[in-house]
Order: sequence, then structure tokens, then C-alpha cells
Amino acid sequence: QTAIKMAAPCSKMVRGVMQAVTTACSCPAHAKTGITRAAASGRPSDTDYAFEMATSSVRIGRGVTREVGQDMKNLKAKNVCVFTDPNIAKLPPLQAVVESLTRNHVQHTVFSDVSVEPTDNSMQRAIAFARQGKFDAFVAVGGGSVMDTCKVANLYTADAAADFLDYVNAPIGKGKPVTVPLAPLIAVPTTAGTGSETTGVAIFDYKPLQAKTGIANRALRPTLGLIDADHVRSLPRNVAAYSGYDVLCHALESYTAIPFSQRSPRPTNPLERPAYQGSNPISDIWAETTLKICHKHLKNAVTRPDDDEARGMMHFASSLAGIGFGNAGVHLCHGLSYPISGLVRSFHAHDYPDHHPLVPHGLSVIMTAPAVFRFTAAACPDRHLHAAQLLGADVSRARASDAGAILSDTLLKLMSDLGVEDGLSALGYSRSDIPALVKGALPQHRVTKLSPQPVFDEEIAAIYENSMKIY
Repeated sequence: QTAIKMAAPCSKMVRGVMQAVTTACSCPAHAKTGITRAAASGRPSDTDYAFEMATSSVRIGRGVTREVGQDMKNLKAKNVCVFTDPNIAKLPPLQAVVESLTRNHVQHTVFSDVSVEPTDNSMQRAIAFARQGKFDAFVAVGGGSVMDTCKVANLYTADAAADFLDYVNAPIGKGKPVTVPLAPLIAVPTTAGTGSETTGVAIFDYKPLQAKTGIANRALRPTLGLIDADHVRSLPRNVAAYSGYDVLCHALESYTAIPFSQRSPRPTNPLERPAYQGSNPISDIWAETTLKICHKHLKNAVTRPDDDEARGMMHFASSLAGIGFGNAGVHLCHGLSYPISGLVRSFHAHDYPDHHPLVPHGLSVIMTAPAVFRFTAAACPDRHLHAAQLLGADVSRARASDAGAILSDTLLKLMSDLGVEDGLSALGYSRSDIPALVKGALPQHRVTKLSPQPVFDEEIAAIYENSMKIY
């Protein structure tokens, strides 16, 4: 197991958090007016005044998966559904879970029909299976697709009368708050990327509109995440890379999102406070720590698969970033990524299933990141410069006006070093696709409204345009 050194004593950290909560930030983004931002002269009555920190319990250590059977026994589970995908079903992580459940005499059934990059159809297949099985607990073994599918199946099993769109985020669905109790769910992540083991978010492709959407509610959080670095030792190179970019963007976006105190409208009931609240002092801690780990370990985790420390630390960073963005949110990199994945025509990623075209989530997210942060930096240059510094950039002589270029160049160097494809054109897109990409991004206002710079059609189109070629 890897020991994590804290940068400062806990008492100092707590003082810093309290100071940040009670002190107005001088960052220009925090004084910018707009539909989701407080006016500089005072907080409007419809903006929020509080933030909430919610996360799953996590247990971290090599080999910790073998405890899952005892955990289910302690939860008094009698009939467990184990979710996984067809690939993981053949690999040691699932074997470890099944052996532990068997050893502890816990009845279980494996559901392995989870789609990589889930759709509304694949989600509804999983829901039907879970409802039929009358399970009283769940285990998700896999990456974000598996964990998200398991969360959704758990929700719609708990509310058997719900229509599929009842809980799906508006404007595609009704976005109803979750008031039913869910069954225990233990997540065993096998990639170092999504952080889904710590969040109440589940993402899928909604095929009727060719758009990414999802369900976001704290009630979906797993009961426990088992962070077992043994499971990332054998990750293929591109899976390690693309999932690592997801970790990186989770941290960057949550750190540069609008502050929680400038998000509107203020909820009339605490149940209505969104999971994605805007940047806040506690999420900042997780984001900053994640960026430090990415700087030190991401490149080695991709290029040196035998570097157990690097892969283990990126696995750990995935959960840290999940805690951060699970409460602060993400913004443009993710909001603009969904149509990049959803409208793919011909791209096939190495190390991924090749039976249909696929842009892996982490690749779709990182592809616009240089253009995104060039655009958002003017709103909050101090945060962008600090993020670049945490990723290794020298900002000692930087001016505020340099922030976007410095963070963008820092990302581009990392992307070039790791062989990221040269822009959206390398994924099969052209400038003629920009209107369709913009149309797919517009429904993602749950995340795009957290951008520190307001965005409309023209700004989104410009980011896609500037991402066609990135080098």
C-alpha cells in the first residue's frame, strides 16, 4: 500500500477551509455578473449560500477486494447482483469478487451484459434484469460504465413504478429528486478514471436525441468503494491514458468551476440542492491534490505499466478527483465531450472493443481541454495559473493575461508526449460537423452552466473549431 503524505497539518487545513468559506475571493470570476453568478456588489437573493459535502465511504489497499464477501455478510445481504462487462467477466477482478462472495456463503448472480459507454437501451436491459431478480444488494466490478449502470439499476429497482425518464436530468428527463431508499451498492473500480465509486452521478447515451445525459443525485452514491490497485496493473496502455485524462479534467474543471455561492437558483428544499454545486473550499483540496498526483504519476502510469506506484497512485487520484467533482461539478470539457462520443461515425480506439465505432470518454474530454481553458482563463486567471503550476509549469513571471496560454500549453505538452490524437479531425470530425456538435452540447447545461465564463452557441462552436487540430 502507498502512504499519502499530507501537505499541511489538519488544523492548518481546517483553518484554511473556514477562511475560504467566509472570505470573498478576489478572483475575477467571482465578481462577474451573469445568470448563474452573484453580482459583485452583493449576493442576489436567488443564489446559494451553502454547499454540501457528500461522498461514499472508500477503503484503500492492495487486495482489499477479498473483503467484499464479508462486507455483504455484514450488511445481511441475502441475494446480491454483481454487475460487470463482458471483458471484466473474464479477468481476475471479477474472479476475486465471486470467490469472496462464495467463501462467505453469500448468494449472488452475475450480470455481465453492461455496455461500454452505456445507452438508454443498455440501461433499461439492466433495470429489467435487476427488477426481475429481486436483489437486496449490488456489487459493481468494472469502470465507470459498469458502476453507472449498476447505480441506475439500483435506483429503478427501488422505485419499480418509475418511468425511465422520471429521474433523468432535465431537459431530456424530468429530473425528479430521489426519495426512495436504495439497496447497498459496493463499487470495485478497475480503471483509474471516472471516480464513479464516490459520486451520485450516472452517465449514458440517450439514443433518440443522440445526446449524452444522465442521472445526478446523492442517493445514487455507492455505499462503499473498494480501491484495490491490483486491478489496474494490467490496464492496456490506452485505457490507462484515456482514463487518466478523465481524472485530470475532473480536477481541472471542478477547480475552475464557478463558486457555489454564485450558482442559482438557490434550492427551496435541501433535497433540490444539486450534486454539482460549483467550486468550494473542500472540493478544492481534492482537486489540488489530484493535480499534484497527475503531474508526478500520470505519464509513468501510461508509459511504464510495470510501475505499480504510478498506477496505484492514479487509481487513488481517481477517487480523490471523484470526491472533488462529485460535489463541485465539471463544466465545458465534459459538457462538450458528450456529443463527441455520441456522434462518432468511424473512429476505433486501440485497446477498446472494436465491434462498433467508439470515442472513449477520457479521450473525448481531453480533446477540447486546451481550447476550453484558453477560453475560461480570463474569468479566473489565478486559478488557471495555479492549476498549471501544480502540473509543473513555471508561472513565476506569468501575467494574468498569460493564464490561458500557459495552462493550455502545459496540457498540450502532456498530450503530445502521450500520443493523443491531433484534434477532432483525427476522430473523424470536420468543420461541417460543428453545428451538430453544438446541438449535442446545448442540452448539457447541468454542467456547462458551471463554466466560469458564460457560454452560448457561438462560444461552443469556437471551442470545437479550435479543437479540430490541436498541435
